Amino acid sequence: MLDITKDIQSLTTFRRRSGDFMKQLKKTKRPVVLTVNGKAAAIVQDAEAYQRLLDIAAHADPEEGIRQGLEDAKQGKVRPAGEFFADFEATHGIPR
Repeated sequence: MLDITKDIQSLTTFRRRSGDFMKQLKKTKRPVVLTVNGKAAAIVQDAEAYQRLLDIAAHADPEEGIRQGLEDAKQGKVRPAGEFFADFEATHGIPR
């Protein structure tokens, strides 16, 4: 949930205190709305929180899940199913 007293800041303030904002993003996992001339212009978010948002979108939208899967395959972020299941079984103590 957005805290309007802390999570809406001008772009100028963000530039001057970017280190402080990075700590805030990491700690709170809340996005920060950056404004230009008093109007929302961009949103900055912690990478982990953004990944969580992408994962939620993928579960809610099958097309997004497929798109992410294809992108992972293009980037080589895949492994054989047998290897995955062997690791999964070992991790969770599931006998074969």
